[in-house]
Amino acid sequence: MSSEKRPVVTSEAVLAALRVVEDPDLKKDIVSLGMIQDLEISDGAVSFRFVLTTPACPVKDKLEGEAREAVEQLPGVAEVKIVMDAAVPKHRGVPDRKAIEGVRHIVAVTSGKGGVGKSTVSVNLACALAAMGARVGLLDCDIYGPNVPIMLGLDSKPEAEGNRLIPISAFGLKVMSMGFLAEGDTPLIWRGPMLHGVIQQFLYQVAWGELDYLIADLPPGTGDVQLSMMQSVPLTGGLVVTTPQDVALADARKGIMMFKQVEVEVLGLIENMSYFVCPKCSERTEIFSHGGGEKTSQQYRVPFLGKIPLETSVREGGDNGQPIVSGSVETAASKAFVEIAQLLAARISTVSFGQDTVELET
Repeated sequence: MSSEKRPVVTSEAVLAALRVVEDPDLKKDIVSLGMIQDLEISDGAVSFRFVLTTPACPVKDKLEGEAREAVEQLPGVAEVKIVMDAAVPKHRGVPDRKAIEGVRHIVAVTSGKGGVGKSTVSVNLACALAAMGARVGLLDCDIYGPNVPIMLGLDSKPEAEGNRLIPISAFGLKVMSMGFLAEGDTPLIWRGPMLHGVIQQFLYQVAWGELDYLIADLPPGTGDVQLSMMQSVPLTGGLVVTTPQDVALADARKGIMMFKQVEVEVLGLIENMSYFVCPKCSERTEIFSHGGGEKTSQQYRVPFLGKIPLETSVREGGDNGQPIVSGSVETAASKAFVEIAQLLAARISTVSFGQDTVELET
């Protein structure tokens, strides 16, 4: 008795099947987006690389499952092998802004006012992106109050290589801060031109290497440092951090308008210290009011990326130099940071694919 001959599987059939799978953020099918690469077919076995636009893709598992199911249904397919990969597309830049060599995206984080946990958010988002496989740098632009070294447990000074500083490494990040260079508690009493000069050095005279994301933690307010950053580099976009109460939201709105006035994309609004859950009775308390961040995002038509609860462990992590997302115990706050980091990465990809041309190196 002769065995039934297996139907021949063609690359055209596989790609046609995969075109039904759509990236929910980019609103295009994965074949048109160039995500399917190195397609090979041998005796019914189909293999390919699925190249996402970020290693922090929030729908990675969903897309992989849909792609596998689409190919498995083809006649003649005996096996499907998918290698999940990622290549962050480059931001196209701005004509009058000088790019940083090797850095694909620069994200500025601001708050409009102090005391809302902006640096805590910057540090934990950077750590979350790095933990998911992205190449991440963290630039502490708060010249007067550089807290990032404390939050990462760093007290060493960067070495120089030629005329460039080597960033300090921690938690998978490349980090630079005035806190590495200033002497102890000595205050820096600098005017605008000096601030501009040091920001320029941190941007262009630091050996950042190849980075997918450079997170720039700006000082609170809308002053010289913010202006220097926005006039210097082609920012992919800005993040605004607030707390729910009206006095913080009033300043957050100024931060949003600052980005809009200089034509920088607002990637999203994050509400920190959103609520408190009692560790003993699990009762939820809205200490700083409720719903202000979402209302502001709707009013100013910017994405609301999420809420971060007020937890003692977040403060302890900052004081001890162990960001909460780097710990082995998952809490509501650490989960929130990871989810917001994924949404941020998705927003950056959306902005990038909204450009006329996208350079996707794989």
